[in-house]
Parts: sequence; structure tokens; C-alpha cells
Amino acid sequence: MENRQHDLMRQQMIAEIVADAVFLTAQLGKAAFAPRVIEVMAKIPRHEFVPLELQAYAYLNSPLPVGYGKTISQPFIVALMTDLLELQPGDVTLEVGAGVGYQAAILSELVNQVYSIELIEELALDTRK
Repeated sequence: MENRQHDLMRQQMIAEIVADAVFLTAQLGKAAFAPRVIEVMAKIPRHEFVPLELQAYAYLNSPLPVGYGKTISQPFIVALMTDLLELQPGDVTLEVGAGVGYQAAILSELVNQVYSIELIEELALDTRK
């Protein structure tokens, strides 16, 4: 799949996240996530964090299997978790359960330093690639 297609799919994913936040205003207590969270998610290539055979599905708003019985989190949930942290540029963050590194990639654009820990050695080794 070409980069242009991934870019378009990523834009659609972001539009869905934004729309879902508006739809869930009552439950979230606000109508939107922090703009910087959305901006970072709009530029991180999620397809690079999923197995090759699932890259065509990388921008669906759903979790995807990444091996070892684990999944990459649903994009809306990633946006929600990240927004709830209210991160500042000078912050240092510890992520436990790094998975494939997608959340760490997002966090690294928002804070000064990210430390990630992954219990499953094979997954951690795959993430380092």
C-alpha cells in the first residue's frame, strides 16, 4: 500500500476519533481531546506498528492482534488514555506494557522522555526493530 493511501486512512481515523469524542461528550466530560494529542496521532504511522499482513487494517478504529496474544490498542482508546494524562512537554513518562511501541511513539512526541517496559521478551525484541 502506498504512503498516500496510509495518509488518507490516518486522516479518516483521526476524523472518526474526533467525531466519537463529540458523540461521547456526556461520558467524557468534554467534547474534544487536547489538540496536541490529535496532532501527534495524525502524524504517527500506525501501520508501521502492526504485522505486515494487517497493515491494510491499521487505521480502523479497533484493536488489532500483534502476536503473543497481545493487541495494539484501539486508536480512540489511545487518544483517550493519552488525553487523560494531561502531559506537558517537560514530563517524563513510564509506560508499562509497551507492546509494539505505538503508545510510546505517541508519548515521545508529547513529553521530554519516555521509558517503556515490556514483559514479553519476544514482543519487546520485535518492538526494538
